[in-house]
Amino acid sequence: MNRSFLTLLLTLCLSVHCLSAQAKKQVRLTVAFYNLENLFDTIDGDNNDEDFLPEGKNQWTQEKYKQKLHNMAYAISQIGSKNGPDIIGLCEMENRQVLQDLLAEPELRDLGYEIVHFDSPDKRGIDCALFYRSKYFQLLDARPHPVRLKGEEYIKTRDVLEVNGLLLGEPVSFLVSHWPSRVGGEQISLRRRMQAAQVMRSVTDSLLQANPAHKVILMGDFNDDPTSASVVQGLKAKVTPEGLTPEDLYNPMAKIHASGRGTLAYRDVWNLFDNLVVTANLVGGADTSLHLLQDKKSGDYAYIYSADFLTQKTGHFKGYPFRTFSSGRFQGGYSDHYPVYLYLTRTIEE
Repeated sequence: MNRSFLTLLLTLCLSVHCLSAQAKKQVRLTVAFYNLENLFDTIDGDNNDEDFLPEGKNQWTQEKYKQKLHNMAYAISQIGSKNGPDIIGLCEMENRQVLQDLLAEPELRDLGYEIVHFDSPDKRGIDCALFYRSKYFQLLDARPHPVRLKGEEYIKTRDVLEVNGLLLGEPVSFLVSHWPSRVGGEQISLRRRMQAAQVMRSVTDSLLQANPAHKVILMGDFNDDPTSASVVQGLKAKVTPEGLTPEDLYNPMAKIHASGRGTLAYRDVWNLFDNLVVTANLVGGADTSLHLLQDKKSGDYAYIYSADFLTQKTGHFKGYPFRTFSSGRFQGGYSDHYPVYLYLTRTIEE
């Protein structure tokens, strides 16, 4: 075999290797959750929406509604990346129409979002929903799971939204929930949130039993912190990523909560009610499969988006999330919760 042929063969091999290397790309996707804080329209519906009507307590006019839509659209467009999250769970919206109105805002209309939504039995009519980009997520099916409170069936709370599909070709499910509030006291109302947690856990277990490789991301306003009994015992979410077994859930918000940070404040105490929880198969693993991206500097797997524009600048609630109403007065803010988000990453062939 002559030298020139060997040189040609080596050149071809190097070219193939370079093409192969160039054909691989690391993809990073943003998954988020945001409590929209009472995104109501101005139309009188069958639900208890009296406060959010033009003649209601909040004097909820079309002008205020439009400002609220603009604010929430802008906030969503900023979470996690310059084009907003690729998947975002939402709660506290009145109906599907307000979601359509939200996506019609200039900040979101060209971002390629599609909607998953079901009406919930909540007396105020507030629901859970999911926005997703079909560029990355292929929707297969979705359904609501009712949370029936034993012995208190007269209390109607939000369903758990289950959304199943393929994210970059892998089977992934998103569960979105808004657990019962702390009305009546944290401990007295705890059993209601325990039941909501158990519904979420049951749905997750069913998905994993059907396919142990199935990846699940649970999200929502749990009205409890990562260390609360409803999350640790009801949902059975671990607070650290070490030593996870295949059936375990991991809550990356726990580390943030332990540092004293939160997503909402009350009487100068911060709570972290907005949780993102994942199945163990999203922690670590091969680069060629979807997994949580860890920040090399902080070690965090998830984040609170507490941007300056989302934060109250003056007054008694300075430093708190900049909400729509304060002490009964419209102040044109965003929400009483900060949004939360995480990154998923995977190396794919181009």
